[in-house]
Amino acid sequence: MLNGIINTWGLSLSIHNQWYGKPWFDKLPQVICSLPSSIPPPYGIDSVVVVDNVPQVGPERLEKLKNVIHKIFSKFGKITNEFYPTVDGPEGLTKGYIFLEYGAPTQALEAVKNADGYKLDKQHTFRVNVFTDFDKYMSISDEWETPEKQPFKDFGNMRHWMEDPDCRDQYSVIYESGERTAIFNNDAKDPIVSEERARWTETYVRWSPKGTYLATFHQRGIALWGGEKFKQIQRFSHQGVSLIDFSPCERYVVTFSPLMDTKEDPQAIIIWDILTGQKKRGFHCESSAHWPIFKWSHDGKFFARMTQDTLSIYETPSMGLLDKKSLKISGIKDFSWSPGDNIIAFWVPEDKDIPARVTLMQLPSRQEIRVRNLFNVVDCKLHWQRQGDYLCVKVDRTPKGTQGVVTNFEIFRMREKQVPVDVSIIAFAWEPNGSKFAVLHGESPRINASFYHVKNNGKIELIKMFDKQQANSIFWSPQGQFMVLAGLRSMNGALAFVDTSDCTMMNMVEHYMASDVEWDPTGRYLVTSVSWWSHKVDNAYWLWTFQGRLLQKNNKDRFCQLLWRPRPATLLTQDSIKVIKKDLKKYSKIFEQKDRLSQSKASRELVDKRRSMMEDYRTYREAALQQHHEQKIARLQLRGGVDTDELDSNTDDWEEETIEFFINEEIIPLGETGCVTWQCVCEARESVLLMTKRSRLCCSSSSSVLKWHYPPPFRLPDVVVVVVVVIILDHNYHMIFDVNKDKRHSNHPLLSVVFTCCLRLFLFIYSCVEKCFIFSLFSQTFSYQSDLVQAVSSTMVHRTGHYQAVSSTMVHRTGHYQAV
Repeated sequence: MLNGIINTWGLSLSIHNQWYGKPWFDKLPQVICSLPSSIPPPYGIDSVVVVDNVPQVGPERLEKLKNVIHKIFSKFGKITNEFYPTVDGPEGLTKGYIFLEYGAPTQALEAVKNADGYKLDKQHTFRVNVFTDFDKYMSISDEWETPEKQPFKDFGNMRHWMEDPDCRDQYSVIYESGERTAIFNNDAKDPIVSEERARWTETYVRWSPKGTYLATFHQRGIALWGGEKFKQIQRFSHQGVSLIDFSPCERYVVTFSPLMDTKEDPQAIIIWDILTGQKKRGFHCESSAHWPIFKWSHDGKFFARMTQDTLSIYETPSMGLLDKKSLKISGIKDFSWSPGDNIIAFWVPEDKDIPARVTLMQLPSRQEIRVRNLFNVVDCKLHWQRQGDYLCVKVDRTPKGTQGVVTNFEIFRMREKQVPVDVSIIAFAWEPNGSKFAVLHGESPRINASFYHVKNNGKIELIKMFDKQQANSIFWSPQGQFMVLAGLRSMNGALAFVDTSDCTMMNMVEHYMASDVEWDPTGRYLVTSVSWWSHKVDNAYWLWTFQGRLLQKNNKDRFCQLLWRPRPATLLTQDSIKVIKKDLKKYSKIFEQKDRLSQSKASRELVDKRRSMMEDYRTYREAALQQHHEQKIARLQLRGGVDTDELDSNTDDWEEETIEFFINEEIIPLGETGCVTWQCVCEARESVLLMTKRSRLCCSSSSSVLKWHYPPPFRLPDVVVVVVVVIILDHNYHMIFDVNKDKRHSNHPLLSVVFTCCLRLFLFIYSCVEKCFIFSLFSQTFSYQSDLVQAVSSTMVHRTGHYQAVSSTMVHRTGHYQAV
């Protein structure tokens, strides 16, 4: 098709001598103008791309150039035709631009999107355009036009949590087995919810290195959230994504999915541009056992990947290989970037008579700045100090003539020193902002923790060793000095808080079955947690101070994960930090005052709340009384002029009536053993006054006796005379009752008590129903084996209508007195 376009209209670029030696885009306007307004379908040019800045080669290297071009551009679609313009002359060099034709316009657009800006080598970076784009370029006006204003997407303050007046850090919590995700502001008393959502993520979440973005996982890809309200910032479509990694500069994100990889189109690992959401490049991946697959340099300018006998280093933003080739390193086992410089460290095991070696390489120059040969090596681990000042290589050796493994340390400070430790190493960790490091060594249960210091002259000094520690992990505070020796999972969550300035053990505690330990970014707080992913019971996270004092126990149903939100690097200079540390006592007074205010804040808020509630009640009561007073006229009209606001307002309409009632004697047979006569003495010394609205009822009663008869053998001692004096509340009446009872008593006290209770209940109900005001009532009951000699119960009702019950009980033999 491309040849058809050129040959049909006589547009072969090679026959125009006046265009030789000029850039192709200088000639393109004349070519476009000479084309017909419409091109037949077989000769459409919307599937043709123009690639500029291609190397100029002669006939002997043209075939190699074509192979390179095909390898790069064929992954976007099948190339059906190509054209390489050449300069007439003995050399026959290409002109530096080519034309490629794809089978479909969509493939041409894909090539432009992904290959534009591709860096072939240091001198050649491709510029790719669709052929039809130059219609647009030709129609550009000579006069400047104001560009159209694009709508601004306001995602809020992306660093809002840094402006918290109380300097509280944030952390994310996943609980209810992933059903709910919450963001909390850390507080020493209780965490404060900043944002909480259901089904925010399908698996877990990740914070970006500087804490700007929160990444959530979904079946179709990942989403980034940020700002005060955690709005969605960006989405990346990657079906079945399971792992992600950010570049240190937060410019790129790497996603991995085991479902999308194909031979023609690598989709297992994709690198995305966070700002634009565009896919930068895809890679094949055979296994994700060692994630992250790509390791980034500290500034995000380079990232590297290790495969068999190869170390591939890529550069951004082109995502191409550095110098267009990988490093061939036979037998490479591991590598690591320096946290402070673009220096990469890698180690190679022994090969026959060639010793193992550790190499430090400067990039992008690829200069080897240090090589250390090692002998009898079994394994090596690379540990960079956070500032990149030191590199510790833990070397496991098998010395000749001995059995077992001996561990040594090779310390690189651009010179090497070693610390012999002839035991099994369990864990190693550098102090983040210092020259100390800690080592766990030995066999359980005799695990020792040793602390070393690297002096300025390169010598290593043992500071302290704690023996018999229950620990399998080391966690340094982000600010250094303080650390935690933790025995996670199988060691039942033993925690030892250590101050390495004088190597003192500040506290030893335990969080049973703890699975994770997380320091907050400031080093003030520590969180230990039991994840539902590790254990199905006791899921919670506990908050500690750096000294090991427990502040909170937060139990969450099926708690899964807690991650602190990272903080970006400080903008203060080292001199400013030194001044702040020098004047720390001055600032500490302000902080202590704020702490006291925060502690009393809760009680002050409670007092203010109660005062507010009381004020609201008083306002409501005054309004209700005012309304009641205003409605009095309406009440009198509705009730025929009768004022019912006062109980004694209508005494003239009352009537008085006297009624007498008697209690008869009844003998009930209780079987063949004899008969019983129940005796109940009820004496009413005062009349019962019944008052109602329109009548007055006066009632008095006579006494009646109901006796018990038992066989002669059941006798009790003589009964004492009980005198009960009851003083009426208004002190106007005194009622004195002298009671002298028979010497025969019952040997069944339960019946007597039940009878008394029933009598009292009946009189109480009767007084309530008939609205009677009972002034006096007297009842006595006798018991035998319970040593209750005499019980006198008096019930009074004062004129105000209140009911008072006074019950007295005397015990005969023991002499004790009880009043109920």
